[in-house]
Amino acid sequence: MTNRLANETSPYLLEHAENPVDWYPWGEEALARARAENLPILLSIGYSACHWCHVMARESFSDPEVAELMNRSFVCIKVDREERPDLDQVYMRAVQGMTGSGGWPMTVFLLPDETPFFGGTYFPPTERFGMPSFRRVLSAVREAFTSRPAEVRRTADQVRNFLARPMPEATPQPITQGLLDEAYARLSNDYDPAHGGFGGAPKFPQPMLIEFLLRTNLRTGEVQALEMATKSLEAMAAGGIYDQLGGGFHRYAVDERWLVPHFEKMLYDNALLARAYLDAWQRTGDPLFKRIVTQTVDFVMTEMTSKGGGFYSSLDADSQGEEGRYYVWTPAELQAALGKVDAAEVAAAFDVSEKGNFEGKNILHPVKPGAHEILDRARSRLLEVRSARVRPHRDEKVLAGWNGLMLRAVADAARVLDRADLALMAIKNARFLLDHMCEGHRMRRSFKDGRATIPGFLEDQAATADGLLAVYQMTLDASWLSVSRQLVQEMVDCFWDADQQAFFDTAADHENLIVRPKDVTDNAIPSGTSIAVDLLLRLGTLVGEESWIERGQASLARLAPTAARAPFGFGRLLAALDFQLATPMEMAIVGNQRAEAGRALLGVLSQRYLPNLLLAGGAGDGTPAIPLLEHRDAIDGQPTAYLCQAFVCRAPTGNAAVLAAELDRLSARPAT
Repeated sequence: MTNRLANETSPYLLEHAENPVDWYPWGEEALARARAENLPILLSIGYSACHWCHVMARESFSDPEVAELMNRSFVCIKVDREERPDLDQVYMRAVQGMTGSGGWPMTVFLLPDETPFFGGTYFPPTERFGMPSFRRVLSAVREAFTSRPAEVRRTADQVRNFLARPMPEATPQPITQGLLDEAYARLSNDYDPAHGGFGGAPKFPQPMLIEFLLRTNLRTGEVQALEMATKSLEAMAAGGIYDQLGGGFHRYAVDERWLVPHFEKMLYDNALLARAYLDAWQRTGDPLFKRIVTQTVDFVMTEMTSKGGGFYSSLDADSQGEEGRYYVWTPAELQAALGKVDAAEVAAAFDVSEKGNFEGKNILHPVKPGAHEILDRARSRLLEVRSARVRPHRDEKVLAGWNGLMLRAVADAARVLDRADLALMAIKNARFLLDHMCEGHRMRRSFKDGRATIPGFLEDQAATADGLLAVYQMTLDASWLSVSRQLVQEMVDCFWDADQQAFFDTAADHENLIVRPKDVTDNAIPSGTSIAVDLLLRLGTLVGEESWIERGQASLARLAPTAARAPFGFGRLLAALDFQLATPMEMAIVGNQRAEAGRALLGVLSQRYLPNLLLAGGAGDGTPAIPLLEHRDAIDGQPTAYLCQAFVCRAPTGNAAVLAAELDRLSARPAT
């Protein structure tokens, strides 16, 4: 028998469709029942790749006695946090306010009017870990709701008032280079010089902060900023957090050395890290960084891309009930796959021993020079053996926001690495998003099984438009620029808060929640606000939309001082601030960009780290799509580059060497 979740498309919700719990999806049916019967709501929020979500499901939600207690006392609602980040954001803030911490699985108890009054995360089936059992929690909450309604109502009112309190916003201030310097100084204090990255265990990749460090090095010439970025990238690439055999990154490391990961693989981590390594390769020319970019996007192409071109959300950490089982090796398994001699060579190069480095088995990570050449010779045989194992579950829903992040990464990689297969991958994904997840000019949140029913959030609208802008800069086809502009205008129309000069995370016509969420901080992914502000400034400057630039600047004036004091929550916004304070380079290439001369001009750009470059292209036929192309012709019918900065234009050139010299001269000068 199944419950109401059987009609959903979310893989996470479907995992609970056969629970004995009478689960509802979030919606009016469940909320109306709670109001009509005056029952408290038990709201459970998690996601498909969450290890402890699976544990709690096995221990409690599959237990008929626990389920009977839940069904008798509560209206039980299950939510996929990846489908409904609005609900997750509101109720996570409530749990953090009530308990001082949060995480998933999240368990929140609500009044029938949706106001939370008690919550937590994982609850064990019996008293352990210093936590009450889930049964005791259920009984205590039901008793309080029934016997002490006034007390529960007072608590709920306090939580509602807490949630209604606006996020702290600084008074608008002038934005200066000093804000960037302050953010860099604070990051430096938390940098781990021994192992790279920031802080101790658990250690997260922080790709947005790495982008900021690379920008800081370019802006100031600060050598330490480059060292912090490159050492962090090198350490991750040499750790177990990176899948040495199959490519792609796991979620985070549970230790400070990057060795033991939490084994789930998330689309957004791989999107953001691919871009960070691509930037680092352009900045340094280190072939290690190029290899990681290539392997990461190839992993996404082979393991996380649907036939239609959508990017899947995640791979689970577990297989056969064990975290990491799919990825780890014993010496005997290596020998069976490779033979004694080759297995010994791989084992010595990648720290494989009888003792093991992870629960008696081994996470591959390079420990001697030339390790990757050794692995390359054995890779196909090891992958064949690994692929025969039980694979981790794949969450095959397609999320617009995460796809936008990956779309930009793939399009940038295709342009910089000159890979036609990646260009096709990017175009196919862009068409998928527009054909299946866009209504009018508004994105939907999630696509699965032919359905995209959930309205999109700010993150979806902004990240998709940003990805489409990257496709334009990859192809220089004005049609992609046009649709990116349309999505941005819709974003401004539907999500902008004119009173506060900021963005809401939900559109004006979205379902009413107890509060309308507005979270400006970056977490594992950049906030919708950070992406939107960055996009308004870059695209607004490119196409000459002054109102967009003004909105971006207004948001920066409010948020940048906070970002300088708390850079870990504002990596993407700091990149936008760097762009705003820099003097962007404007490049127009007119004529046939696919001709040998045009490809040579574009190749000059690919070889250089130019994060504040605005690139446009046109046929040079007098019909420009944007102001940057006005009055720009292909000289003598040949592809021609027009380079401008600080209201001054250099002489147009069709000579790649001349263009390279001009770019080097301009980019070597710190912004003022």
